[in-house]
Amino acid sequence: MNIADIRKDYKLKILDEKLINHNPMIQFESWLTEALEAKVNEPTAMVLATATPDGFPSSRVVLLKAFSSDGFGFFTNYSGRKGSEISSNQKVALLFHWPELERQVRIEGLAKRTSPQISDDYFNSRPFESRLSAVISNQSQEVPDRNYLEQLWVLQQSETATGELVRPDYWGGYIVEPQRIEFWQGRSNRLHDRILFTHESDGWRILRLAP
Repeated sequence: MNIADIRKDYKLKILDEKLINHNPMIQFESWLTEALEAKVNEPTAMVLATATPDGFPSSRVVLLKAFSSDGFGFFTNYSGRKGSEISSNQKVALLFHWPELERQVRIEGLAKRTSPQISDDYFNSRPFESRLSAVISNQSQEVPDRNYLEQLWVLQQSETATGELVRPDYWGGYIVEPQRIEFWQGRSNRLHDRILFTHESDGWRILRLAP
């Protein structure tokens, strides 16, 4: 198989700066709603990129669990790799990819911890089994094998007879406050539409970028 020969021509939609909402958060909400209505696979999945203090990047898929005018929220283990890297470098990037709509949204901003109350509320809304996994996981640390994790899970389950679990201090939410948001719409012949919003002191500036 020659992967260099794999191609797809994008023809579904267009993106015009004259028609786009001049508030990128409202525009994102509109696109997210379209993704949900189109039943795209994992519409809230986003790639989160972080970096070490000396500049080595890492990325992984997380789920968008909160969205407002303040930014994009997700929850994780503060002691894992992503949490440790955010502690030393708040600058992060997010990427949404909705191939069924031939769209991407790229976001760059600063990640900040949410309040304990917000973290508590979300933690308590999760299924019991998900909360249990969060409690036992020493995220990103080496473990002997799969059996070790499963034994920890069973042990914690037996110790939590009432089904009540308290959110551990090492687990909680982040909100990414955007500085740059780019909307990408695939177009025919690779002449894609790219509209970039940059946050400035007096609001958002809108630019069209070459594909």
